[in-house]
Amino acid sequence: MPRVPVGEWVDALVTFLLDHFGGVFDGLASFVTQVINALYRVLHSPPYGVVIAVFAVLAWVAARSWQLVVFTVAAFLLVVSMELWTAAMQTLTVVLIAAFAAVLIGVPLGVLAARSSRTGAIVRPVLDFMQTLPVFVYLIPSVFFFGIGVVPGTVSTTVFAIPPAVRLTELGIRQVDPEIVEAAHAFGSRPGQVLRQVQLPLALPSIMAGVNQVIMLALSMVVIAGMVGAGGLGEIVVRGVTQLDIGTGFEGGLAVVILAIFLDRVTGGLGAGRFRRRLPRRASRSAPVPEPAPTGG
Repeated sequence: MPRVPVGEWVDALVTFLLDHFGGVFDGLASFVTQVINALYRVLHSPPYGVVIAVFAVLAWVAARSWQLVVFTVAAFLLVVSMELWTAAMQTLTVVLIAAFAAVLIGVPLGVLAARSSRTGAIVRPVLDFMQTLPVFVYLIPSVFFFGIGVVPGTVSTTVFAIPPAVRLTELGIRQVDPEIVEAAHAFGSRPGQVLRQVQLPLALPSIMAGVNQVIMLALSMVVIAGMVGAGGLGEIVVRGVTQLDIGTGFEGGLAVVILAIFLDRVTGGLGAGRFRRRLPRRASRSAPVPEPAPTGG
């Protein structure tokens, strides 16, 4: 059987993109670098006590749980004591930027896939391909286009984290009761109004679950991105593996776990809180009007 030169085709495509769109990639790399530096300064410039206090307040606002507040303070003080605060803030910076970009891309795609069967049929196999592709493969084109450093790590993390945002947004909108949508149309609502005022609010728990999964995938990928110079906790873990330093690798992994638990509880709490605040108002509007009791004649 003749060999199909898939690798050569990919090499030719990458070479073509670099030759004709090299300036675009350079501009994108410069923009991403500026955004990363700006957010990192926000997280790292204040004393760590101030940042931890902000994290504790955020944990309380999101979950209304003093246990989570105590965990947040104790866990991040442990990160400071392991001398990994700078690396943790570098990782948190990349995770937040990559997750925000993935949600910004994934949620609109999920909406389009839910509202158009043709778009859904096109997007679904692409997502299947992205979720089955080995994670290390995401690093290869990023390194070719952006070189070594934090930018390819951020870009590959963003691309890797997009699928759950698309899938869970589409799932949430498709699960909205069709009768509610038909009622909104019957009352004269335009498609955009139905989407903003009916479908998205009712799909919010599923969308927030997608945001949560995006953040978790970003955290898992940002560690692997440490292999291409992305820095942060990923570099600590990679150094522990390459140098067979069990202690260093364990400390870096523990700091990643702390970030993962904190971000998971905060995003989960924010999603549940917003849904609970919307639910009584929606329920009161949709509640049936009781019929008057019959009177004796």
